[in-house]
Amino acid sequence: MTTTISNDYIADQFTLLSKLMDIHGENSFKTRSYSSAAFAIEKLPTPLQGLPLDKITSVKGIGEAIGKKIQEILESGELRLLNEYIHRTPPGVIAMLQIKGLGPKKIATIWKEIEIESIGELLYACQENRLLLYKGFGDKTQNNVREAIEFMLKNQGSHLFAEIEPYATSLNNQLTTALPDEQTAIAGQFARQLEIIDRLLWVTTASQQKIESITQSLNLSAQSDDKLSTTPTLTYKSAEGLLIDFLLTTPDAFATTLFENSCSTEFLEALTTPETRNLATQLPPFLREQTHILDSPIDPSKIIQPQDIKAIIHSHSTWSDGSNTLEEMAQACIAQGFQYLVISDHSKSAFYANGLKEDRILEQHAQIAELNKKLAPFHIFKSIECDILNDGALDYSNDILATFDLVIASVHSNLKMSEEKAMMRLLKAIENPYTTILGHMTGRLLLSRPGYPVDHKAIIDACVKNKVVIELNAHPRRLDMDWRHIAYAFDQGALISIDPDAHSINGYADIRYGTLAAQKAGLTPAKNLSSFTLDEFKTYLTQRKAARGI
Repeated sequence: MTTTISNDYIADQFTLLSKLMDIHGENSFKTRSYSSAAFAIEKLPTPLQGLPLDKITSVKGIGEAIGKKIQEILESGELRLLNEYIHRTPPGVIAMLQIKGLGPKKIATIWKEIEIESIGELLYACQENRLLLYKGFGDKTQNNVREAIEFMLKNQGSHLFAEIEPYATSLNNQLTTALPDEQTAIAGQFARQLEIIDRLLWVTTASQQKIESITQSLNLSAQSDDKLSTTPTLTYKSAEGLLIDFLLTTPDAFATTLFENSCSTEFLEALTTPETRNLATQLPPFLREQTHILDSPIDPSKIIQPQDIKAIIHSHSTWSDGSNTLEEMAQACIAQGFQYLVISDHSKSAFYANGLKEDRILEQHAQIAELNKKLAPFHIFKSIECDILNDGALDYSNDILATFDLVIASVHSNLKMSEEKAMMRLLKAIENPYTTILGHMTGRLLLSRPGYPVDHKAIIDACVKNKVVIELNAHPRRLDMDWRHIAYAFDQGALISIDPDAHSINGYADIRYGTLAAQKAGLTPAKNLSSFTLDEFKTYLTQRKAARGI
């Protein structure tokens, strides 16, 4: 049976080839010839399939070279040259062609100069204002790119907790209002505060008829007519593409059903005795995750809350790639009740983020001294997010590092590493006496970039040995270190710091998401550096420097 190959398919092949060649910086005459051929093919009134080569090459806009490539597509269904370019281009870079407002030239800049290889990384870069430092990217372009990406990501099925929370909260309020005589509660991944949400789940005593009636008014579309007799579940989809389940139960079974659907599978399977089950029912859903919690019970009332955060540690101003001035950042801290600010703009190797060279460090420190006089008793600490270089060294000499109150050391470049390479870089940086905090341990971006592989226990052990605090980067796309490793860190005596990595005043709100992640590990304020009062923080820095001999 002969496969039909349409003119549109052939045109699409040449269009993609032209764009990929542009991204790779190929000769513009060649790239235009393929885009012109695509345009000509789309306008043809008759199919190319079945025509002899001489008829194909006689078409205006199609020469001999293009004609032979058309023949190749008609015979094999694919174009060898296009496949070569696809093989040479990261899939995420090709996916950027779907973003409205981004042409091949801008994508080439994003990939080759900014070293971004996925749409998720690009969104994060927009949020950090990184595009503004490159030719062809202004505020308007960056905002348009960000909005286009956010629109695309809404329909991909998996979502960050922070992206889902406003919708889930609003829908929960609407459901409980519409069902005043029923027991209805949110369960599943959202109740457990997981960082990635695939679907929302409600347990309810409402009838199927009531749910069907309410969901119509909420603009939810039914996804299946299957009715399971043992566990009746109704599945819907929101206008944004989010799956929503309603698990129907009876009043007598409501509490048990809600509990069992608000635990991880591993946790639920570990409840083998009445004693462990009774213990588990006292725990909030966010703690019903890892089984070790059953062996070492945690008092939920002692777990860290957003209001326990006393300071903004790890923030960026207009000195590097932030959106607000240093004074604006400080005034916002004061307005929100924080006791101090740790300003940590990028170091000089982060040229893409307008990183600070040595002369600009001195200028910033002078401004900090002036602001500390003006804003007392509020205090700004001199810090830097110092790049961990390829060999594990920090980005400045010890003489420069000694001018800071504290140093946050982070990896930002050459992220495609083996575990051996990553561990070498991190361990060497941790051993540097000036490293106070290890920033975003793995460099991951949720739903975008997995991060480089590390031995978490070895990193934690090294941090404890060298009195280095481990950051829990609170940006909802990072949440790095992963909360699943905090229990081990806690046991070893490590100190965590929930930091927003704020690039604007609005970024302070991300502290909430770092705190929700930390709650899952049972973190307490005493083990979190950003929960220290101003006096406690000053004392910690003094004692830490003395212990490291600096």
